[in-house]
Amino acid sequence: MTEYSPLQSEIRQLIKASGPMPVWRYMELCLTHPKFGYYVSRDPLGREGDFTTAPEVSQMFGELLGLWAASVWKAIGSPPLLRLIELGPGRGTMMADALRALRVLPPLYQALSIHLVEINPVLRDRQRSTLSGVRNIAWHETIDDIPDGPAVIFANEYFDVLPIHQVVKRESGWHERTVEIDADGRLAFGAMAEPTPRFEVLLPPLLRAAPVGAVFEWRPDAEIMKIASRVRDQDGAALIIDYGHVRSDAGDTFQAIARHSFADPLKNPGQADVTAHVDFQALARAAEDLGARVHGPVPQGDFLQRLGIETRALTLMAKANHEVSEDISGALKRLIGGGRGGMGQMFKVLAVSEPHLDTLAGFEGEKQNAGTAPS
Repeated sequence: MTEYSPLQSEIRQLIKASGPMPVWRYMELCLTHPKFGYYVSRDPLGREGDFTTAPEVSQMFGELLGLWAASVWKAIGSPPLLRLIELGPGRGTMMADALRALRVLPPLYQALSIHLVEINPVLRDRQRSTLSGVRNIAWHETIDDIPDGPAVIFANEYFDVLPIHQVVKRESGWHERTVEIDADGRLAFGAMAEPTPRFEVLLPPLLRAAPVGAVFEWRPDAEIMKIASRVRDQDGAALIIDYGHVRSDAGDTFQAIARHSFADPLKNPGQADVTAHVDFQALARAAEDLGARVHGPVPQGDFLQRLGIETRALTLMAKANHEVSEDISGALKRLIGGGRGGMGQMFKVLAVSEPHLDTLAGFEGEKQNAGTAPS
């Protein structure tokens, strides 16, 4: 990350010309500005990048998701064509691991058509390299471009980078949070002078008594509505894995990650990954409102354990030398464990399916209707 951010100059000019910028617009520019956006021009993953995702931690993650896709295919009647879709597929690691696991089921493997939704040309090149031997594969700008048909959709750490709206509670009501230029000439948070009309009506009941100074954030429902309507109408299921909370609540989770550490989200825009926690109750509610079925959310650790990750780890360790075996053990702890560095509790898993799929692998015995009955 360099000290000079060309995007900062552009954002400052926009603010000077048009006034304070809503947080959602600032986040959108940071990530997807056509020239300087973080996700437009770089590979952010791995030890040399800014963060590491679960597929990069261990092959076990993608392999188990592949077997989960197989269970969905069987549950919907083993159709002769299944579109396996991944939103934001990183380097293609997870898809490669999933496909390796699916080769043990030739009838399904022959039925697969692979679709990757990716806007970053650098990552598209990495995906082409990683998946060079895969047939029936296509890239798309949005999920809207993918042909119809039964589908299993993966969205791992996809929703956390979709831009958020934020509002701040004041005596006069809820005001949209903004990015402005302060008296010292630096980017700073502010708020619109006038409150958002009748915003209290839209708030979850839990938040209507929030104290002055509270921050509430939300994402538009467009992406989850596309996913839910697709699996509702065309058969299949989607698996959403991300870090976040199971109940809509107040809190400012807007953050930046650079070189595997937290950074100031208003410093060097376009040079760091800016994200916010995912509101799983809001996702579930939007999917249910469209008539799709919701499963979970459950902690990632519980989900992976139910899919058999510990057995898979023992199998891999039995074939490995001591050093590799230790790496596998460490990866297992990171994927399913809690505490510092553990992903097992912080990350949640939510599935959305066509309405007649009563149960899905990994969600056995879980309370359904997460959108209306938060846990």
